[in-house]
Amino acid sequence: MPAVEHQFTGPSYTLGIEEELMLLDRETYDLKSMVEDMLLAVPDTDGDVKPELLESVLEVSTTPCRNTRDAGAQLRELRRQVQSTADERGLAIGSAGTHPFAMWEEQRIVARPRYRELVAALGFVARQELIFGLHVHVGIDDPDKAIHVANGMRVHIPLLLALSCNSPFWRGQATGLLSTRTPIFRAFPRVGIPPCYEDFDDYARRVDFMMRSRAIEDYTYLWYDVRPHANFGTVEVRVADAQTRVEHTLGLAALIQGLVRELAEHYDSGQALSPYPHEMLDENKWLAARRGLHGELVDLPEDRRVATKDLARRVIDRVRGHAEDLGSADELAGVEDLIERGTGADRQVVVFEANSDSRELMKEIVEATCA
Repeated sequence: MPAVEHQFTGPSYTLGIEEELMLLDRETYDLKSMVEDMLLAVPDTDGDVKPELLESVLEVSTTPCRNTRDAGAQLRELRRQVQSTADERGLAIGSAGTHPFAMWEEQRIVARPRYRELVAALGFVARQELIFGLHVHVGIDDPDKAIHVANGMRVHIPLLLALSCNSPFWRGQATGLLSTRTPIFRAFPRVGIPPCYEDFDDYARRVDFMMRSRAIEDYTYLWYDVRPHANFGTVEVRVADAQTRVEHTLGLAALIQGLVRELAEHYDSGQALSPYPHEMLDENKWLAARRGLHGELVDLPEDRRVATKDLARRVIDRVRGHAEDLGSADELAGVEDLIERGTGADRQVVVFEANSDSRELMKEIVEATCA
């Protein structure tokens, strides 16, 4: 039996969205370790509600959807359901890449074998992972095509991070970064810009080697910014901070879906990808985490730097036709709003600087999460 069985059988370009949300005290906006109570009480609905590593984190995920319009309907209902359930328990829901003033030392680990084993293996590195992400899955109908798409998406990872920056505060302090979640997660093994694989067989051989050497239990322990998700038959993009406003989540999902289609058609046409130096992909990611949309990125494979906002507009214009074909074009307005009015991190900084009040900032995040 192969080390990695797959479900890359289509339909292509179906969309799934996962959001990691904060569980909060409704009055103080402190994190609350009550995920198990929430899971027992959330009513059945389209999509899924499940735990993550910490008891103060709740993950919601859509079913496979045709486009961002359908995914948006599910995601809004999921947010509404968990907020309603939270409200009955004196809780609130918030969404951002980090909680501005929470301490990881005060959080409890979920009582599930996978998470306890993870903490046993990684210790402090796992315990301090008090961060919240957005993951977007796009369906692919062929395993080698999935590898081609994942390889090609690596060059877009820094731009997607720049657009999604939403974590400028950590442990009560401004960090000087717009995505503080990025360096926190970087402490994990097997994260960041992934390796480039020749094809699915190459990917499966390398994963099998890691499994036989007991480095990982299975491929889901590869937490790269983009990865083929063989069980789901998707390419999963994992680089984004959790978004406070649902329209920004949907805008990023529409952009990712369009980029995946562009790369899938690139594979179907028999073209080869340009070579991207790994160190420059990683450098661009650092620039994105530091400055968001306010800085510059290296316009790979060229060696010149361009304004990140200009690069974003260029990429959006290029994939707009794909988004229109997929029924996701309207939601691209969410990405255009990020460019014109600022990322979640930019908006957090504006609110905080008015009174230097972290709880006032959390109140704003909660209200925007469930608007």
